[in-house]
Amino acid sequence: MGLDYYGPMSLSKHFAILAIVTSISCSSALAADKGPTVSNSALGSELFYQLLVGELSAQNGDAGSAFSLMLDAARKANSEQLYERAVNIALNARNGESALIAAKAWSQSFAGSVAANRYVLQILIALNRISDTVDPIRRDLSFAKGAARIGAITLLPRYFVRASDKKQAATTVELALTSDLSNKATGAAAWASVGTMRLLAGDLDGALNAARRGAAINPQSEEVAALALGLWDARMPEAEELVQKQLAGKPKPEFRLAYARRLAGADRLSEAYVQAQQVTKEAPTLADGWLVQGTLEYQGKKPDAAEASLKKFIAQRAPAAQDAPQDAALVQAYLILSQIAEQMQHPDEALAYLQKIDSAQDILRVQGRKAALLAKQGKLDEARALLRDLPEKQPEDARLKINAEVQLLRENRQFTQAYEVLADAIRRFPDDMELVYEKAMAAEKIGKLPEMEQLLRKVIAARPDYQHAYNALGYSLADRNLRLPEARELINKALELAPQDPFIMDSLGWLEFRSGNLQDALRILNQAYQARPDAEIAAHLGEVLWAVNRRQEAIARWKEGTTMNPDNDTLQETMRRLNRP
Repeated sequence: MGLDYYGPMSLSKHFAILAIVTSISCSSALAADKGPTVSNSALGSELFYQLLVGELSAQNGDAGSAFSLMLDAARKANSEQLYERAVNIALNARNGESALIAAKAWSQSFAGSVAANRYVLQILIALNRISDTVDPIRRDLSFAKGAARIGAITLLPRYFVRASDKKQAATTVELALTSDLSNKATGAAAWASVGTMRLLAGDLDGALNAARRGAAINPQSEEVAALALGLWDARMPEAEELVQKQLAGKPKPEFRLAYARRLAGADRLSEAYVQAQQVTKEAPTLADGWLVQGTLEYQGKKPDAAEASLKKFIAQRAPAAQDAPQDAALVQAYLILSQIAEQMQHPDEALAYLQKIDSAQDILRVQGRKAALLAKQGKLDEARALLRDLPEKQPEDARLKINAEVQLLRENRQFTQAYEVLADAIRRFPDDMELVYEKAMAAEKIGKLPEMEQLLRKVIAARPDYQHAYNALGYSLADRNLRLPEARELINKALELAPQDPFIMDSLGWLEFRSGNLQDALRILNQAYQARPDAEIAAHLGEVLWAVNRRQEAIARWKEGTTMNPDNDTLQETMRRLNRP
C-alpha cells in the first residue's frame, strides 16, 4: 500500500513538536509580564511527558504506541500540529487506517482546516476507497472561491494519478462536481477535469465529449484547451478543432507554443513555424519560443535565421542557468548551433559550441558530434576511439555507443566497417533485434542481399510489430523488381502498423512505379513528399515525373532533393542514370 507520502522525521523535528507544546504551555508565563491576568495552559507536565514518551516511542520504532499517545495528546490539546504529527506517524508506519482515523479526527475538530481535509482525501485515495472521496472533494472545493475554485477544480485529477481504478475515479470526480458542471463560471473547468479523468481511464471518446461540453460553456477556456492538447497527444485528431477555437481568441503564448511543439512532432513543420513566429512576436521574452522557432528554422534549412533565433534563446536562458545544471533545452540549442557552424565549414566554431555543453547525461551526444567533426577532418580512427573510450555507466550505454559508431561510419561511407561493428555487437547482444535490423541495412550497402533478407525475416519473426523490417524488405524487393506481389504484402503490412508514414508511402509509390501503375505511383509519392520533403523521396518522385514526360517538374524535385542532401545515394544514382546534371 503506497502510503509513503512523507519521509521519517528526524529527531530534531520530533523535539521541535515538543518545543511547540512547550511554547503553548509557557504562554501564560509570558502573558504575566504584560499584565495581571494569568491563564494557566491546559498542557501541564503530564501531557508534556506523554508527548515526550510518544516521540521516543516513534524514534524507537514503536509506531503503535507513538500514534496512540500523539492522537490522544492532540485531542486533549486541540492542536492541529499534534493531529498532523499523529497522521505522519501512522503514514511512516504504512498504517493507512490509523492515518485516516487521525486525519478525520483532525478534520472534525477543525472543520475549516484545508490541510486536514486534504489529508483525508489523499489517504482515502491511497487506500483505494475512491467512492468515499466525494464529500472530501466537495469540502476541498468549498474552501476556495472565485478563480481559486477553478484552480482547485483543475488540480483534482492530480490526486488520482495513482488510483488503481481510474474509471471509478472518473465517475467519482464527476459526481463530486455535479453542481459545478452546469455553472457558467466553473462549468468549463469542471468538464475539463472530468475529461482529464476519463482520459486517464482510457475513455478517449468520453474525454472528447467532456471537452466539447466544456467548450460549449466557454470556448476560450484554458482548461478545456489543455485537455484538447492531451487528447491530441492520445491520437484523437478531432480534438484539434477545440485547439483552433482557443487559438481564435487570445491564448497565452505558452499554449500556442505547446501547440507548435505538437505540430512539429506530427511533421507539420510549416504550420508549427507559423505558430512559433506568432509566439516570438507576441512574447519576445519567452525564451522557449525562440528555441522552438530556431529548431524549426534549422529543420527548414534556414541556418542564418536559426542561428539568430537560437542565440536569442541562449541570451535569455543562459544567465539564469549559470549556477545550475544545464537543462535539455540549452543543450539542444548548443548542439544545433554546433551543427550549423559545421555545415558552414567552421569546425572551430562548431567545437566551441560543443565545449559549452556541461551535461553528464548528454555526454554521448556531445562526443558523437565531436567525433563527426574529427571524421570530417580525416581523423576517423581518432573519432572512433573517442566514442569507444566513453564510460558505460548504464546498461544501455554500450548500445548507444555502438549506434553512434555505426552512424559515424555510415556518414563516412565506411559500410564494411559498420557491418563488422554490428556483427561484433550482435555477438554481444544476440537478442537485440534493432541491431539485427541495422546489420541487415549494412549488409545491403555492401551487396550481401541474401543475408539482408535473412536478417530482416529474423527481425519480422521476433518482432512482428516492427514496421521498419517489413518496409525495408518490401522496398528492397520492389527496387530490384523482384517478387512484386510479396513486396506489396510486406509494404502494406508496414503501412498497417504505421499509417501515413511518409517513408513507407514512398516504398509503396515506388512499388506502383515498378508495377507499371504510373498514376498511382505519382499520387502516392506526391503525398509522401508533401508530408516529408526528403532527398530519397524526391529522387523517386522525380523519376516518375520523368516517366510521364513532366520533365521540368522532375528536374525541380531533384534540385530540391540535392539542396536537402546532395550526398544521397539514390538521388545521385537516379540523376546519373537519366543523364541529368
